[in-house]
Amino acid sequence: MTGFAQVPDDFRSGFACFVGRPNAGKSTLTNALIGQKIAITSSRPQTTRHAIRGILHRKDAQLVVVDTPGLHKPRTLLGSRLNDVVRETWAEVDVIGFCVPADQPVGRGDEFIANELRSVAGRTPVLGIVTKTDAAQPDQVAERLTQMAGLMEFAEVVPCSAVNGFQVDLLTDLLVARLPEGPPLYPDGELTDEPEETLVAELIREAALEGVRDELPHSIAVVIEEMVPRSGRPESAPPLLDVHANIYVERSSQKGIVIGKGGARLRQVGADARRQIEALLGTRIYLDLHVKIAKDWQRDPKQLRKLGF
Repeated sequence: MTGFAQVPDDFRSGFACFVGRPNAGKSTLTNALIGQKIAITSSRPQTTRHAIRGILHRKDAQLVVVDTPGLHKPRTLLGSRLNDVVRETWAEVDVIGFCVPADQPVGRGDEFIANELRSVAGRTPVLGIVTKTDAAQPDQVAERLTQMAGLMEFAEVVPCSAVNGFQVDLLTDLLVARLPEGPPLYPDGELTDEPEETLVAELIREAALEGVRDELPHSIAVVIEEMVPRSGRPESAPPLLDVHANIYVERSSQKGIVIGKGGARLRQVGADARRQIEALLGTRIYLDLHVKIAKDWQRDPKQLRKLGF
């Protein structure tokens, strides 16, 4: 098979996913394991909206990490659909990592997730992961480990930091050890199976989320209308990709926030997103952004379908 290297007989391959309440560090940890940014991260909760798969290649294993949205008590139809994505993912993976941040006490959101996880823990091993140890004092980390042990029965409990790399390799080993033996699932060198349009839309949404007010994150959706190579360029000129995208918000007041005074905010979003997209695709792009209103789209099944949920 093309793209698949020879592997040893005891090679392991399979799927892992990280779960946790919003903003528990799941996407940052996914990126740290894969060694490249494939999941968007933000200081805002509920940043992840799709189950993004990142692929880690090792000589002895292939670990496919599924980055899921944060599980939470939903207040909108979008929230319910995000929770469905999480539960569907749990049913399909070989090992689950339950993330709790070291710098915040274990709370009712974590208990809610632990109760949900008990239904799968009998057939799927669950690792307890204390994330963000770089942001906490040693006694906070110790307290979090104790609190986690009281939440449910874990196969292992491990503290780590995606920021400084503390015990990320150990966590990888613990996840790999729980994968079934089998051949690689993806060709060598592939880092994600997400369509480029999805990743580009996510990078634009990440840029749009930065620096906006707290009420906006859930209200922003991005749809790629077109991604096409620029035609008619001189042969000596480097290739250029035209990316046309719409940023959707729910109300006209939000549109004003995203665009900013004299369009300054939207220009900043475009510059930040373009830099990330060019790094992802390895080519120069022209990014054309428009902000549109899709009234109350989070609660409207027809709008949700149109926006890809």
